Amino acid sequence: MGGTIIEKILSRASGGGAVRPGDLVVCDVDRIVMLDLHFTTESEPLPARMDHPERVTIIMDHSIPAPTIADAKGQRRAREFVREWGIGSFYDIGRHGIVHQVLLEEGLAPPGSVVACSDSHTCAAGALNAAGRGMGRLEMVQIMCTGKTWYRLGPTVRYNFTGRKRPGVFGKDVFFHIAGQYGDHVNQNIEFGGPGLADLTIDDRSTIATMCAEVSAEFATFPCDEVTEAHLRAVGAAGYQPTAPDADADYLDVREVDLADVEPMIALPGYVPGHTLPVTQLTGQRIDQAFIGSCANGKLTDIASAARILQGRSVADGVRLIVTPASQQIYLQAAKLGYVQTLVEAGAVVTNSTCGACWGGSMGVLAPGENCVTSSTRNFKGRMGATDASIYLASSATVAASAITGHLTDPTPYYANGSL
Repeated sequence: MGGTIIEKILSRASGGGAVRPGDLVVCDVDRIVMLDLHFTTESEPLPARMDHPERVTIIMDHSIPAPTIADAKGQRRAREFVREWGIGSFYDIGRHGIVHQVLLEEGLAPPGSVVACSDSHTCAAGALNAAGRGMGRLEMVQIMCTGKTWYRLGPTVRYNFTGRKRPGVFGKDVFFHIAGQYGDHVNQNIEFGGPGLADLTIDDRSTIATMCAEVSAEFATFPCDEVTEAHLRAVGAAGYQPTAPDADADYLDVREVDLADVEPMIALPGYVPGHTLPVTQLTGQRIDQAFIGSCANGKLTDIASAARILQGRSVADGVRLIVTPASQQIYLQAAKLGYVQTLVEAGAVVTNSTCGACWGGSMGVLAPGENCVTSSTRNFKGRMGATDASIYLASSATVAASAITGHLTDPTPYYANGSL
């Protein structure tokens, strides 16, 4: 019996023997990623030895620039740690970005690699055919000391895409379509394939892989195809190991998703699995804040879609539209292309790159009783601020359209007759 993508990646990383669901697999880790939050509390342990400092990347992303004295002290601690160990892969303020976007645009999670990070959305690396999974902070220290970690391998569910997306439909909608129909994937891996992949950009794939954390998937992987190769060439990545599933790979289930059936979707407040609806069924729900950003949807394509919808229009009275690019690189590109000017003229606030509003840290915390539509990752109570605020998750296009009307709005009409 052949292997799935994740089984073959972990097999290589563990020495080459066959691995199967249920196995405890001890692996070498190719990329070890730490964030600013790891250094914020002085009692947080740091390694006394380092197995492979060249494999370590440190990215300042959650509380950037520092909103509190504690954050400022933690970031100073991070800089001291970088100097102590001679870590060359360091993304400090000014060249920073949200971790998963930095890994994507710097080619730091190439095909076939194993990536460990203390952020729970590390499955985002699967967009580039890598094995990424979030780890606890103590486990990250252990990985830095030894260069290894272990996984209890679960079974894999495969989704085969066919068809093409409708105008106004993005990777976020595709994920919510799957999450609404199939619910949780606890202790399972997700693998994507099929001819419809050709209609999914790297940004779409990154969004989908990132959001798989919201259905409790362990790993989420895409194949390395022409779309992947084009991206890797663009970022100068080389020496990677593309990993494809075997023809006789054993899956827990194989499911077909026709992209033409997907429409703009919303995840209702509270949780995601089995809790999504088409936007058209919720049109009219009032909003106070609209947010575009996060590791899932602060990409250039997100900012571009928002700017095109908002071009010549204005944010509704009583609505705050906050746009946070996922990296400094995206911010610069958006500025050069005129998107930042368009958004500001429409009444939006464009912030520096940070996880800020997504996790309720800064740059857009919600007040009690407020409603927010956001293209970020999570919508549980208290995620973005007050515990009785309501968080609706959507694509950036849906967020932009809703910011104009002041209530949840289907973005499809903005794409009618080729108007965008």
